[in-house]
Amino acid sequence: MGNKIMIRSLSPATPSRISFLFAPLILISALCLTANATETKDDANESKSKVHEYNLENGLKVLVKQDKRAPVAVVQVWYAVGTSYEHEGITGLSHALEHMMFKGTKTRKSGEFEKLVSAIGARNNAFTSQDYTAYYEVLANDKLEQAIEIEADRMRNLVFDPKEFEKEIEVVKEERRWRTDDKPSSLTREQFNATAFLNSPYRAPVIGWMVDLDGMTIEDAKIWYKKWYTPNNATLVVVGDVEPDAVHEMAKKYFGLYKSNPLPVVKLRTEVEQLGPRNITLKLPAKLASLRMGYKTPAMISAKQGKVPEWEPYALEVLANILDGGDSARFAKNLIRGKEVAAGANAGYYGYGRLDNLLTISATPAEGVSTEKLKELILAEIETLKTELVSEAELKRVKAQVIAGEVFERDSIEHMATLLGSLETVGLGHKYIDQYVPGVLAVTAEQIQDVAKKYLIENSLTVGELIPLPLGEKQEKK
Repeated sequence: MGNKIMIRSLSPATPSRISFLFAPLILISALCLTANATETKDDANESKSKVHEYNLENGLKVLVKQDKRAPVAVVQVWYAVGTSYEHEGITGLSHALEHMMFKGTKTRKSGEFEKLVSAIGARNNAFTSQDYTAYYEVLANDKLEQAIEIEADRMRNLVFDPKEFEKEIEVVKEERRWRTDDKPSSLTREQFNATAFLNSPYRAPVIGWMVDLDGMTIEDAKIWYKKWYTPNNATLVVVGDVEPDAVHEMAKKYFGLYKSNPLPVVKLRTEVEQLGPRNITLKLPAKLASLRMGYKTPAMISAKQGKVPEWEPYALEVLANILDGGDSARFAKNLIRGKEVAAGANAGYYGYGRLDNLLTISATPAEGVSTEKLKELILAEIETLKTELVSEAELKRVKAQVIAGEVFERDSIEHMATLLGSLETVGLGHKYIDQYVPGVLAVTAEQIQDVAKKYLIENSLTVGELIPLPLGEKQEKK
């Protein structure tokens, strides 16, 4: 089962490297895309190319987007629960439950799910993030009803077999070992996040701390399932060669059997103000040193709620791509090729969750260069953004690349379904998809400078440094 630490819902940290010669075509395509606004079922000018929204009496939301280019469909069910809903002591529970969802139900024995999915020629998987858990099938459109029935069955009919649970917890532990414990970069990221955040639930890893996995019980999973896996906490997304009203009827037929259930009150866990720079150093067996830096930044949800100006997240998105948006971006041009102080350098704005997050920078120093020197030069690039306006030519190029990445990704029905589901589940709403391109296009050089001055400051900075030990050597305990 997939385990995603963070899904960039709208734009990759490093956009597709598209030649600037194609920028006019890209921007025209993007502007045409924005004109294709989403709509609900009740809109007067309903079009099959737009998103159709339905709401069942039990609270299940259904989003359908028709795409007739091929006789295939994507079925996704999104639950508004992930690691950020967990508390200390049960981290990793959402991901562990994701594993159990592929076991038996009241109507199917363990193992029958995969056999049925294989029999209808579907490709399926699932993923857990900080903010949601999602399950999906990609299949021929004439098998759509079977997929919807399967997902409806495991929404409320899961059977918790103690032996199956014990086995899956061991699978999760092993997954943690090879994905995190045995990877210096993953361990660095994990402990960096735990340092950057004091009380935000984003401080915990999606897969969970090992001590919590050791203490996890089948009762924990049962309670979590009963609390959150309910139609009024879920969204069914279907994209492909389908008829929207027919999907609605299937949803009513299978998901409509269940009643809504009272959802737990989600306590506000807004990160406390950071009052100075934070630093963490890790000494691990590794081939290379590395550096990770993060600044506290507002998320899109904060802009929607009126806590920050609407344009700020878009300016931060463009800013990240100015630093790391292809071979012509500043990190590549100045640090990798120019001064030759970095073997690699990346930047990404993570602002599409249900809580405020970070703008992060990760870099690997070139041979003979210290992480301290590399940090100084990265901070100098940040300072330049505060003191000098981005040129019009650079701004146009970066906007073209950001939008190109989004436009071309939307050509995939799987990506489109994921966009709709993630936006809806984090609270932004699926219609936000049509605000992204015009939001990026409207960003000015002055706005980029403003957010750099406001958010990329020392008091909100966390720095993580990995100091490599010889491979095979363990960190000395003192």
